[in-house]
Amino acid sequence: MMRIWLIILLAAVQLSASAQDESGDSGAVLLDRVVAIVNDEVITQVELDGEMEFAVRQLSQQGTPLPPRTTLQRQVLERMIMSRILQQDASQTGIRVSDRQLNMTLDRMAAENKMTRDQFQAAMEAEGVDYARFRERIRGEIQITRLREREVEDRVNISEAEVDSYLRNEENKATPDKNEEFSVAHILILVPEGANADEIGDKRKVAENAITQLKEGTDFAQVAATVSDAPDALQGGSLGWRTPSRLPELFLEAVSDMRVGEVSDVLRSANGFHIVKLVDKRGSETAIIVQQTHAQHILIRLNEIVSESDALQRLTELKQRMELGGEDFGDLARQHSDDASAAKGGDLGWLNPGDTVPDFERAMVALQPGEVSDPVRSPFGFHLIKVVERRDEDLSQERQRVMARQAIRLRKADSAYQDWIRQQRDRAYVEYRLDES
Repeated sequence: MMRIWLIILLAAVQLSASAQDESGDSGAVLLDRVVAIVNDEVITQVELDGEMEFAVRQLSQQGTPLPPRTTLQRQVLERMIMSRILQQDASQTGIRVSDRQLNMTLDRMAAENKMTRDQFQAAMEAEGVDYARFRERIRGEIQITRLREREVEDRVNISEAEVDSYLRNEENKATPDKNEEFSVAHILILVPEGANADEIGDKRKVAENAITQLKEGTDFAQVAATVSDAPDALQGGSLGWRTPSRLPELFLEAVSDMRVGEVSDVLRSANGFHIVKLVDKRGSETAIIVQQTHAQHILIRLNEIVSESDALQRLTELKQRMELGGEDFGDLARQHSDDASAAKGGDLGWLNPGDTVPDFERAMVALQPGEVSDPVRSPFGFHLIKVVERRDEDLSQERQRVMARQAIRLRKADSAYQDWIRQQRDRAYVEYRLDES
């Protein structure tokens, strides 16, 4: 019912604007219009123009040749639609990002650029970025990340048998060398779930046309920005450096026989059609050293009684008691933490990369030994994190199992995420109005 009301209202607004033009009112100017309807929300031309400016700036900074404007506009709009779908899902299922949490993320981004948040804002505005819109873009990205963690990554299960099989396969592989790393870029042409033969054929033609453009010398990043349905399309489709264990089998089989700079033929997977480019490759050191972090934490879980603001207030007060009153982190963890580690003063022992959820690990990695974080949000609630010390550790046989588990998790999560994204898109109501005058 809401959607019908919304469409009627929008139609009335646009008819009214048309009537003013036809009545000879030369002073009437249509300042904004709807370019897409996503479930019960709209995307306007002004919003699309803002995202276009951001995309053009991003591609220019990367040195990627710009696609035709109409093509880039459609790509940007499609990504806005997908983001809107996921943000709607996140909001409907209770995922919120408070201003405090958003500011903490912006503070971290500013610190990575050796700036304060005010300096970071001033630098972005000097480059012509609408900072208020940028803030909301980051808020949406945090929402989507948490939704992905909850709906995809937290549901990936790995058995000991899978780890055993993985290690056996790694030992038996003659090539590629398991110490080798690949820098890979890709293009994804997504095929909707339940697509018929004609629809699949049309998608294959898009992929084959992309191959033709690449053979004619068109820049891979430009083609990716023009046709790819992958979330990283505007980054040239770059997957960065990956070990063989972190590449999908389909990609690994392709790049194993490729020379640097080569592009694969069209590859078919359950999600659609892929084109892979081997950007570079390198050998890694034989010895595998892992930086371990000895950490403590205090966890406040959210529930019907404890709200987000309650948890933040409690943890802020606890941090002040440590900083101003000199109280011991471990003693406060025993008294206040909702985690099983409370009995040990919140001690988590020695942690390896990938042992904790991404939000927790990002905050922990940013801390110096002896430093205590501000409240950090994770799927489990809010944490205070203290880094006790760090060390470099040789990768033992047990650590190889941990790393194998992490590699399997990443591979399964990537595949599950693509399936989940396609399902979310297929279930949504989307109406395009970009071509309407």
